[in-house]
Amino acid sequence: MSCQTIYPFVAIVGQEQMKLSLYLNLINPTLSGVLIRGEKGTAKSTAVRALADILPKIEVVKDCPFQLAPGDGLNLCRDCFHVNCRERRITGQQVEAVCRHIKVVELPVGATEDRVVGTMDLEHAIRKGEKRIEPGLLASAHRGILYVDEVNLLDDHVVDVLLDAAAMGVSTIEREGISFSHPSRFVLVGTMNPEEGELRPQLLDRFGLSVRVEGIADRDSRVTVMERRVAFDESPETFASLWKDPSRELVDRIEAARRLYPEVTISREELYTIADFCLNVGVDGHRGDIIMMKAAKTLAAFDDRRQVRRSDVEEAAELALPHRMRRQPLMEIGDNVKKIKEMQR
Repeated sequence: MSCQTIYPFVAIVGQEQMKLSLYLNLINPTLSGVLIRGEKGTAKSTAVRALADILPKIEVVKDCPFQLAPGDGLNLCRDCFHVNCRERRITGQQVEAVCRHIKVVELPVGATEDRVVGTMDLEHAIRKGEKRIEPGLLASAHRGILYVDEVNLLDDHVVDVLLDAAAMGVSTIEREGISFSHPSRFVLVGTMNPEEGELRPQLLDRFGLSVRVEGIADRDSRVTVMERRVAFDESPETFASLWKDPSRELVDRIEAARRLYPEVTISREELYTIADFCLNVGVDGHRGDIIMMKAAKTLAAFDDRRQVRRSDVEEAAELALPHRMRRQPLMEIGDNVKKIKEMQR
């Protein structure tokens, strides 16, 4: 990670739904990420890159390029041409572990398949006559966040690779007679400007949540945006230091919600409410129902509760359903969700 000072996440003005969708994915990675749609200059990229400021910590094997936990990966290490701790794992010795923040790995728009999936280390092969795997971005993103800016402009072949990895939780490198697979479970976060084109339906459905962001209409808030940005540009370190305590409080709240989530329950009545939402807006398949249920439970955990309320279900609908209602124009979706909420009351 770069040592450059990052704009503090908690200093972002407004865009509460976007921030909430990111919190929920940090608490519960099985929500399958979020697609953030909006015009330029609405803090989409700033928010995702600023996540590094509030990410919880995980335990990883030191120097492991596949981000494995100390208790994982014996079979992988037996076949790995890269990991230095292979012999220790095979012989049962204790490997060295470190505790670090979850990573945000950014996938460039022009990334090639080799850069994303990985390839053979040809320099090592020529120099030492040994075959060795050079892991790609999908290895770095395991147990972390894979961020794709302008996700709608990705090459179709790279999109296919992402779809396979997101669906299976595994990435496979096949080069020069070698087939090597490693775990690649990540939270997929994409940002896009709809004016530059839409997403393929297959990739769109892989995002658990979706939010639309717009420029802030409140006059005072727009002034605050300008003031904070100028203060950050003039002295990034000083500005960031002012937000350390709020950042720490948010991290503590996210980590507490991660611990609480397994204890959250949802009544059968609310499950029927979720089913009604999805049926009423014409959602295809069942992924929307499942994501909506998980989002409602995660919202309860974030609010320090062990029981899902109707308000959690309604809020989850606004995050989990917009991009799944294929029978209606996208700009009508938010209004229709609100109408359904009013009908059910």
